[in-house]
This record gives sequence, structure tokens and C-alpha cells, in this order.
Amino acid sequence: MDMAWQKTQLLLLALVAAAQGGQPRTPRAKTDLINVCMDAKHHKTKPGPEDKLHDQCSPWKKNACCSVNTSRELHKDTSLLYNFNWDHCGKMEPACKRHFIQDTCLYECSPNLGPWIQQVDQSWRKERFLDVPLCKEDCESWWEACRTSYTCKSNWHKGWDWTSGSNKCPAEATCRTFESYFPTPAALCEELWSHSYKVSNYSRGSGRCIQMWFDPAQGNPNEEVARFYAMAMTAGATSHGMGPLLLSLALILQLWLLG
Repeated sequence: MDMAWQKTQLLLLALVAAAQGGQPRTPRAKTDLINVCMDAKHHKTKPGPEDKLHDQCSPWKKNACCSVNTSRELHKDTSLLYNFNWDHCGKMEPACKRHFIQDTCLYECSPNLGPWIQQVDQSWRKERFLDVPLCKEDCESWWEACRTSYTCKSNWHKGWDWTSGSNKCPAEATCRTFESYFPTPAALCEELWSHSYKVSNYSRGSGRCIQMWFDPAQGNPNEEVARFYAMAMTAGATSHGMGPLLLSLALILQLWLLG
């Protein structure tokens, strides 16, 4: 009985040591989830300062994944970046277009989307972001600004007629108000770009959701958000990775005691 108790103590110590010393098993280490750029068509390899970022992209000028030329080009109605025409169903309202430009600036310029980067097999990019927790006010203001503008599709990632060189509505599509295609703010923000965003229950300034709009004089609030989710993901990967080891040690304990 004394020998069994000694064996039990030794294995319990081993379990504790394993739990404390385990390393995360994840495709990206925590340091690769923060301050990174996607592997995509116009992104820089690494983020860095860009003092002359244009207009709505300027909040990222201290640390950006986009170049000055990219920031200028994406402000055009039909930019050469993707030959995408915002005005495919008539002139888009200026307030609505500002949200789309800001969305594109976030996509091209932000170095704070690492926790949501996923690999993709597409001709124009190797990575995308998925389910970024967008602050609810940013989504709601986007929807309010665009609800009376017109479009012909609910998913803008695919299904366009590109025969002219830029996107046109497919023959069977009908131009209707945004509100018709996107009856709620969540429908717009989540469905528009194939779930690039997921509307968060958190508010701006919470440190738990990504802000599309922010005042650079107050710093970039998305840095804190990326750090929080990177730590949470790493902790989850650590726990998941330790599972098989802890189970094996528990089985050894049982066999040892039986012996």
C-alpha cells in the first residue's frame, strides 16, 4: 500500500509538471498572431510606418500593411486594385461609400487581424481573415449609411459578370436597396464578404472587438484586441495540446497502481 501511494505521488507530480510546462500546438505561435500582414494581393510582407497614407487610411500610418499607392487607389470609384465598381447599381450614396472605403482600408492596412487569418487557395491571395469580431456600432452605422443605396447581390465575393473587366450585375440579378438584400446590420456585415466579419456583442472601446473607425490621436485600439484574442487562442491551443499527454499519464497511473 505504501509503495502504491508513493507511485501515486510521483505520477501526480508528473501530471502537474506536464500541465505547467506544456507548449502550445498551433499553426501560428502567439507572436505570429499580432502585428502581422496577410499573404494577399496588395499587402506588404511586414507592417511598418507609412507617413503619407491617403485620407481614410491615414489612421494606420504609424504601422500599416498597405503602401501609399494602395491607400490612394482604393479611394477611387473603380480602383485598379481589384477593378471593383461600387456604383454597379447607380451612384452609391457618399456616406455609404465612406464605409466601404474604410472597410477596404481596414482590410489592406491593418496589422491587427492575425488571430483571424486563415489560409485559402485563391489565385489572388493565399490568406484571408474570417469572423473578425466587428464592434456592433461600426456595423450598425455601416448599415444605416447604406440602407437606401442600391445593389444587386448579397455576397460580393462571387457571382459577378466580369466580361467588361470590372464587376457588373449578373443578368438575372435585380438592383434593389441594400435593406432589401441585407435586412439587418448583421446580414450586411457578415454576408457581404463571405463572413469576413462576425458582428460582436461588444462595443467600441471595450478592447474585445475590432473597430473599423478610430481616432489615431488616441492610439490604435485594435492592437489591444488582437493581443487579447491571440492570448486566448494560444491558451486554448495549449489546453487542447496537453489533452493526449494528460490522458496517457492518467492511464499509466491506473496500470501502475494495478501492478
